[in-house]
This record gives sequence, C-alpha cells and structure tokens, in this order.
Amino acid sequence: MVADSTVRGGVNGRSTPPPDSTDPLDDRERKQLDVVRRFGTVGSLLLAVGSLGAGAAPVFNPVWSLPFFSLFSRMTTVSLALAFTGVFMIVLAWLGLGRLSLPGRARMVSSPQMARTLIMWTTPLVFTVPMFSKDVYSYLAQSEIAARGLDPYTTGPAEALGNADPLTRTVPTMWRDTPSPYGPLFITIGKGITWLTGDHVVMGVAFHRLLALIGFAMIVWALPRLARRFGINPVSALWLGAANPLVLFHLVVGVHNEALAIGLMLVGIELALKRMPRVTPDGPFPPWQQGELLWYGIGATVITLGAAVKIPAALALGFLGVMIARRRGGRIKHLLAAAAVLMVLFLFVLTAASLGSGLGYGWATTLNTANSIKSWMAPMTALGFGAGGMGIMLGLGNHIDAAITVSRMVGTLLGPLLAAKLLLDSFRWRLRPMIGLGAALGAVLVLGATVQPWYLLWAALPLAVAAGNIRFRSMATAISAAFAVALPPTGNTFDGRTYQLPYTYVAAGIVVALALLVVRKHIPSRPRRSPDDEPRGIVGAPA
Repeated sequence: MVADSTVRGGVNGRSTPPPDSTDPLDDRERKQLDVVRRFGTVGSLLLAVGSLGAGAAPVFNPVWSLPFFSLFSRMTTVSLALAFTGVFMIVLAWLGLGRLSLPGRARMVSSPQMARTLIMWTTPLVFTVPMFSKDVYSYLAQSEIAARGLDPYTTGPAEALGNADPLTRTVPTMWRDTPSPYGPLFITIGKGITWLTGDHVVMGVAFHRLLALIGFAMIVWALPRLARRFGINPVSALWLGAANPLVLFHLVVGVHNEALAIGLMLVGIELALKRMPRVTPDGPFPPWQQGELLWYGIGATVITLGAAVKIPAALALGFLGVMIARRRGGRIKHLLAAAAVLMVLFLFVLTAASLGSGLGYGWATTLNTANSIKSWMAPMTALGFGAGGMGIMLGLGNHIDAAITVSRMVGTLLGPLLAAKLLLDSFRWRLRPMIGLGAALGAVLVLGATVQPWYLLWAALPLAVAAGNIRFRSMATAISAAFAVALPPTGNTFDGRTYQLPYTYVAAGIVVALALLVVRKHIPSRPRRSPDDEPRGIVGAPA
C-alpha cells in the first residue's frame, strides 16, 4: 500500500532525499534563467502598456484624460497587439522556466531564484487595467448594494443602484439584473472597500486588486510548504502553481476573487496538517499529539472562510476529514467522527459569517447565477450545443436549449458523484487526498454549466503540490498554456469587431518570433530523462 498524504518524503516508511535537494544552476543555466526572466518581464510590461487601450476598462475610462497614455486608448488594434504579444511572451517564458524547474533535474532553479522571478513578472501586472474579465466591476456594484443596506442576493445592480449609477454602468449588461453569487465574507470585505472608496471606480479596483494580491501571497506561502509535506519539489510546485500564466492573468491582472478563496483553502490545509504525524496503512497510529486538535480546528476554520468567499473551497473539508480518519486508523467510525466534527465547525463558522455580515443565507440561493452564460468552454454545454446542432442537421428541429438543459443536468449529477468516488478512494488509501481534492474540484467545476479559464486553478493548485507524475505535469502545462491564450485580454466578445483579431494575432506572432530569434541561443533545453527520474513521493496507486 502507499503512504499517507501527510508523509514528508518517502513511501511506505522508507526515507528519501528531501524534495528540494538539488544542485544549483551552472553558469550556462543561470544565463538561460536571466534571459527567461527578462523575456517574461518584457511580456509583463507589454501587457501592462497594452491594457491602457485593450483592457477591460470602466465606462468612464480615466486613461482618456491622461497625456500620452490616452494615445493607446485611441489605437485599440495596436494596444491589443501589444497585449497579445505580452501574453505570448509570458507563456513562452513560463515554459522556458519550466525546463529549469523540472522535477528530477540534477540542477534546477532555487526557491530564492523562483521568488525573484515571480516578483519580476508580477510587479508590472499589478499596475495594469483589469483584463480578461469585467467581474471586478460586479464586485464593486454588489458591495455598494450591501453598503446601502439592500440585499445583494435578491437584487441586481440595475434595480438596486439604478442604470445611471457609475458603478452600474461599469457592470456588463448581462450581469446588471443578476444577484451576487459570492459568499458573505467577500461581500463584507467589499462593503469595507466601498466605505473607503465610495463610487470611485479606479480606487475600488485598486483595493480589490490589493485583496487579490493578498490571496496570491497566501498561495505563494502555502504551495512550497504543502509540496514539501507531500514529497514534491517546492520550486516545481511554485512554477506550476504561482507562476502559472492562468494565475498571473486571471488572479493578478483579472482581479478574480478566486485568489482569496483558493489562498484561504490552501493556507487552511497547511495549518490543519501542521501537527499531523506521519502514518502508513499498517500503522502505527499514535495518540493525539499536543496541539494537534487545535490546529485541525484552526485549519478547518480558515478553509470555511475560503468557502465564505466562494463555496467550492468547502470541498477541501471533506478531504481533510479523510486525512484525519486515515491518521486515526482508516475505519468508517473514524471517518464518521471526523465528518461530524468538521460539519459542526463548518456550519458554525459559516453561520457566524452569514449572520455577522447581516446578509443571512441568501447566498445559498444564488450559487447558480453564472449558469445563465452558455460557454463553449464548458464540456456539458458544448455537448448540448453539439446534440442540438445534430438535431437541426437531421431535420428534427431546433432543440438546442433543451439539449443544453439535459446535458447540464447530467454534468450537475456526474461531478459530485465523481467527487464522492475520489473521496472514497482517498479514504481507502488508493489515492492521496490532495490529489483526490484537486481531481474532485476539477470534476465538479469542469462538468458544471459554465467553465472559465480561472476555474481550472481550483484543480491545478492542489494537484501542483501532490501530483509529481511527469505525464500529469506535461498535460497540466499544455492545458494551462492553451487556456492562458483562450480569452482576449479585453474581456469582450468582439461582436462586430472580429476583423481586429487576425491583425493582432499576426502582429503579435511576428514580434514574438523576432524576440525568440534574438534569444534563441539562451532558450533552455529539455533535459533527457529516464524512467528512474520520476520524482519521489508521488502517490496514485498501490505500491
């Protein structure tokens, strides 16, 4: 059988070298790292400049009144080309950095080098106009609704604030009449931001970005600690997790509240496991250690706070319960006891957050707000489109809406069933709970009615600290790179302006190709690997 997910290092009680015990880069590789860093930093700067004209700017764009900077807002095609160039360069730099951070390398990037790289790439992005999505403007409007003493879970911005309100006018039309789907903690924090900024959109966005950066800092703090706990190289985990373009684009630039929710979830898991002893399926199962129960409570509380921002974080409590049950001996009675205690704590903290905010449990009725979007990225929605389209081709009539409804219902049932199966496999020692958590979050969200690129981070970040298999990491790399360029930076659909996209793609492609030509001698090469190079400490099947 395999070792428990709480093991630091080896498998089945056998000791292994620390996951970060590698030699430093040699002179040639340090030069390659410098080039990769600068390549990505230039990409971040281009994305920041391009955002002035191609970002998801508010209706009353303050850039228009600024000398020189307003030029970019008047040249949207050029700005979009700059933004796409930045996107491509960051993705390519990330792929190059991955070759220097590959698990099993004799020499690889150190933690301080990875931290400096993250700082270099992230700093320009902090000053961008929001991009890839306009959700941050919904955050501002929904927070203002709550600040006025109204219920954001029953009324939308148009009804509560009026269409003429500057905060309403920045909200995309499709969301102006929909209530908030976010948890009470997030709305309460948003009320505080509203108290500080009023209806000043730019300042409101700045404070929400600060909140996203706090979540990003939590992710950066938790990833290497969890990776060491599960026998994964922390640098490799930071590369696949924190340096992932999906994180940079959609959490830092896009200002999504997933940053805070996922950050709280990961920090909560790390805190909960702080005093958990190492166990194997055959024992021994020691008695409770000093402070162990306290840290379980602290960690579960922090995870619940993450769920009070966005509810998917609550799934982590199920897998934490599995870890605790396995630590006690892995019997059904242990699982039921852990589940009961965690459920009571979850309900207590969530009730305190709901009632303390003055908003109550209205959030529980608006969790499916995003289902009004028919996104081609959602597999079940795409399946409905395909089935409906086939019916039209066969002369059966247009039943696309009905087909989408049926396929979404199937996905809504299938996702939780897969999550339950993964939970059971983790309890039976067939799977690491952290791997199960990542896969379960992925199943629930990907099979949901709506899928956005940043939803994938719910699965990618837990898996980054527990799944070291090269095939998995290769697949995760390909998916992350593909979805990183899937959405235009503007957050718009380009209806009536699709002619811009071919020009911007071609221009960006030419610039990036020339940049690659300049640095071609310093592009990191992929090291040759043998089957023995598989990283130690991974779990997925019985040994």
